[in-house]
Amino acid sequence: MTDTEGYLPLKALARYSGLSVRTLRSHLSDPVRPLPHYRIGGKVLVRRSDYDAWAAAFRVESGALGRVVDDVMEGLQ
Repeated sequence: MTDTEGYLPLKALARYSGLSVRTLRSHLSDPVRPLPHYRIGGKVLVRRSDYDAWAAAFRVESGALGRVVDDVMEGLQ
């Protein structure tokens, strides 16, 4: 099994996600959208598929307002 399959410790998840271990740890106990994880002994493991689904909830789509702002910013240059 490689670091990108199955269950990842926080260091491997940090490499996969581009987030720091510290940031990931803060998301473990987020009151609104906690990062799903498993705690076995003192080890924290996150299933890659759980992380992917959790991260997808943060997707930002640029709508009409975003395009208006982009057009205004272009006009200022």
